[in-house]
Amino acid sequence: MLKVFLVEDEAIIREGLKDSIPWQQYGYTLAGVASDGEQALPMLYELHPDVLITDIKMPFMDGLALSKLVAREMPKTKIIIISGYDDFEYARQALSIGVEQYLLKPISRNMLIKTLQEVQQKIQNEREQENYLEKFRSEMQEYEQFSRRRFFEQIVTGQLPVEEIYEKADKLNMNIHASCYNLVLYSIKAKDSADPENADVLMRLRDELTQFFMGNPEYLLVRQNLTTYAVLIKGDVQEVEVFTRRCIEMVQSIGTSEKWKIEWYLAVGTPVKRLSSLPECYSEVSRVLSYRHLLTNQHIFTRSSIESLKPGDDESKLKNLDMAKLDPGVLRGFLQNGQPEELEDFAEEYVKSLWDAAKSRLFCQYLLLNVRFTVIAYVESIGYTQEEFLDSLECVKMIGQNVSAEELQQYICDMLGRAMEMREKESKTQYRNIIAQALAYIDEHYADENLSLSEVAGYTNVSANYFSAIFSQEMQQTFVEYITSKRMEKAKELLLETDKRSSEIAGEVGYKDAHYFSFVFRKTQGCSPRAYRTGGGDRG
Repeated sequence: MLKVFLVEDEAIIREGLKDSIPWQQYGYTLAGVASDGEQALPMLYELHPDVLITDIKMPFMDGLALSKLVAREMPKTKIIIISGYDDFEYARQALSIGVEQYLLKPISRNMLIKTLQEVQQKIQNEREQENYLEKFRSEMQEYEQFSRRRFFEQIVTGQLPVEEIYEKADKLNMNIHASCYNLVLYSIKAKDSADPENADVLMRLRDELTQFFMGNPEYLLVRQNLTTYAVLIKGDVQEVEVFTRRCIEMVQSIGTSEKWKIEWYLAVGTPVKRLSSLPECYSEVSRVLSYRHLLTNQHIFTRSSIESLKPGDDESKLKNLDMAKLDPGVLRGFLQNGQPEELEDFAEEYVKSLWDAAKSRLFCQYLLLNVRFTVIAYVESIGYTQEEFLDSLECVKMIGQNVSAEELQQYICDMLGRAMEMREKESKTQYRNIIAQALAYIDEHYADENLSLSEVAGYTNVSANYFSAIFSQEMQQTFVEYITSKRMEKAKELLLETDKRSSEIAGEVGYKDAHYFSFVFRKTQGCSPRAYRTGGGDRG
């Protein structure tokens, strides 16, 4: 039922309208009446009616003044003005306010009912469009996140001038105006990713963190890869300090909870006062995060905490950890989880932590062989042979020779870099196989309105979270964007090559609601299905 409020100073007319209209029969409930605008206004603020019917000439506050206030404060309320004055100036002012109808007295019962029915239909159409828009926004939310990630990468790699950053941010509805910025990177993954229960828990934790950051405007959250997220923090200098601390506490509270079996790491950047300085901030925080592969028992990393570990005297913390670095698990952990952009920093710090001992020729040769055997064991575990790995790898010639710290660092970069290339190649093969299965399944089922990312992920035997990430990465568009595009292409084909009605085509391409199909078509193609058909496919 729609709520209607009546304002009329003449008691006879007011009571006549109140009693002569079978309100409920026509989908309305009379929520209140008043004799003038001043009396009506507080009641209107409380009731927020869908329709206001008001006389134009009343004592204390007339209908035009009341209508102006209602139009400004309650823009969704439809206004019907009734007047005993056939005066163009009144009508002009009423139209400028945005009233729906300007009716002259005496008003017949049938005229008012007809007007109420027209207003009711308009309200229903507007609400339907709002619902469609909300549904469309919900479906495209994943696409928006993908667009944000691409935008974030452009900012932190310095690809965009500041003016263009602001322009793109406006298009993505991202408010990035601030006097200070900082970056936090956090990595979170299950200790045993093969356990379905752990994967489910991890998804819930990620969702909890996502909801926290997305629900606070001072944070902009971007997913970087399968395990790592970036948080852009903005505000004034004091606020950024507070917001950064709150961000750390939020991730830490989830990471340290004993009930979750997860591995988590977090790196904090140094605040900057310009958007153009974010690439330097990102470079620093990425380097800092790479220490998680060396200091696996530490979870929060900052530039100051890393600098305190650098060798310089006999009390150096890294020196006390030298022998622990020889554990093959350190190298294997980096090979499994490290990113190519972290390799140089990892190799540099790995060598620094062992160099005092590596000055011994015997120990240096042991280190070279340790790296070689560990890396070969890893590449064999992902399906490659030792011969494939060593083929044309020049750095193996260093074994048996005296090497400098720089040469040892380059050796580690070359060995681990080749292994990571093989890892990426194997991953891409797996990704392509998963995507190929998914695309075949989508081709067969895209006309099913209930087709979902979870359903396709289940068909390919991977988690929805993992599938979403690799689909976006491999296809350069999200799952929803791909499905929508496929449905629209089929719809355009049917519009041009058949004489089927739009409602029939909607059902054939996965939309039970023909109106929503038309809404999506117009949103994505720039015109209605009918206009597309009559224009022969020409959207212009």
